[in-house]
Amino acid sequence: MPIIPPRPSGPPLNALRAFEAAARLGGFKMAASELNVTAGAVAQHVKYLEEWCGEQLFERHAKGVRLTGTGAAVLPEFIAAFDALSRATQSLRSKTRPKQVNIAASPSIAQLWLAPRLPEIRAALPGVSISVTAMEEPPNLTREPYDLAIFFEETARQDVDYQFAADLLLPVCTPALAQGLAEPGDMAQVPCLFDLSWPQDWALWLEHLPPNARFTPKGPEFSLYSLAVQEALGGAGILMGHLSLVQRYLDRGELVAPFAGRVGAARYLTVTRRSNMAGEMAENVVNLLTR
Repeated sequence: MPIIPPRPSGPPLNALRAFEAAARLGGFKMAASELNVTAGAVAQHVKYLEEWCGEQLFERHAKGVRLTGTGAAVLPEFIAAFDALSRATQSLRSKTRPKQVNIAASPSIAQLWLAPRLPEIRAALPGVSISVTAMEEPPNLTREPYDLAIFFEETARQDVDYQFAADLLLPVCTPALAQGLAEPGDMAQVPCLFDLSWPQDWALWLEHLPPNARFTPKGPEFSLYSLAVQEALGGAGILMGHLSLVQRYLDRGELVAPFAGRVGAARYLTVTRRSNMAGEMAENVVNLLTR
C-alpha cells in the first residue's frame, strides 16, 4: 500500500499579502487602504502569520508598528514575490483583453482634461474599451490593475513617461464679468472661487503682484475643481484657473483671462505607464493622449 502522508500546509495567501503590504507601507492602516479591508483585518492576518511561523514580525507600539529583525530580513523577498505575481496577473489581462485600457486619473484631470479627449480616441481606435477611475492619489502601477496614471506631480520627475509643461495659474471668468475688472484689485469686489484640493493657489498667484495690488480673495469653496469651473462658466465669480484644465474654455471664449500674468506652480501634468504594459491598443491610446 502506498504511503501518502499529508503535506504540511502553508499560511493563507491573504496573510502573506497583509504582512507584505503592512511591512512595505509601514503600518496596518495604510495596508488596509491598499488592500481595501479594515486595519483590524490586516492585524488579524498578520497575527495568524506570526502564530504560523512562531515569531513576531512586528513590534506593536502606541503610535503604530515596527518591523522586527526577522520581518525586515524577509520583506525584500515578499516584495519581489508579490511584484512578480502582479506582473503575471497584468500580463494575463493584457493577453486576454487586448483592447481594454484602464486609466487612473485625479478627478479634475479625468473630468476636464481626459474626458474631452476620449471621443477622438474612440474614433481613431475602433473597438477600444477605455475604463477611467478617478482617485485622489496615484496608484501603484506595479500592483494595481491600471495601464496608465495621469496626475499632477508636485515636482519635476525623471521616472515618468510623459511630462507636460508646468501647471500655470491664471484668474479666469466669463467675458461679461471681466468687463468690470480694470486692475487686479478690482477682483476684491467680486466672489473668488476656491478649490479645496489646491487652497493656496490664490495666495501663490497674488504673491507675484506688487504689494499695493494685493487683496484678500473671498468666495465659495468647492471640493471638486470641475464644480468650480462650472460655477465660473455660469458667471458666479473668478476662478484661479489651471491652464491645462481650462484651456478649451479659453479657446472657445467661454472664459477669458482678464489679466496677463501667469504663475507657474510646482506641479506637472504627467502620464505614467505601467512598466510591463504591452499591446498595440494601449500604446496607441498613449500616443493619442500625448501628441
